Amino acid sequence: MHSENTAIEEPAAARGAVAIITNRRGELLLHLRDDLPHIAWPAHWSLLGGGCDPGEAPATAIVRELDEEAGLTADSLTELFEITDHRGSGQIITFFAARWDGDERRLPLSEGVKLQFFAPEHLDILTIPPFIRDGIHRYLAAGPS
Repeated sequence: MHSENTAIEEPAAARGAVAIITNRRGELLLHLRDDLPHIAWPAHWSLLGGGCDPGEAPATAIVRELDEEAGLTADSLTELFEITDHRGSGQIITFFAARWDGDERRLPLSEGVKLQFFAPEHLDILTIPPFIRDGIHRYLAAGPS
């Protein structure tokens, strides 16, 4: 009896990218997401970012997403780590860090409700997706520069 070993190719996991953007005061820029039932984590404070287009690298996606969502170009975008959003979209999310010292109220927000800088000690009172909160805590524990 002859049997063939055929490998079944698994679809690639969906990927996304978010940016932890800090200002000179050490505050973090958060994005209040729309309250729409068809999006992941509606009405939650999150980081700017989004899904990668097919074949797009996370580093390219984050630059595109920052521009599309807020007309933002951040300085010294640095790749940090990956976390999977197990309780939401299921995406593997690449976290980046960047510095930006502008006025968030002047950014042309194209998605979501609001952008606002928050001091790290005020994050506990916000509704933030668990994987985003984990990423922020991991970033802060590493001692951002």
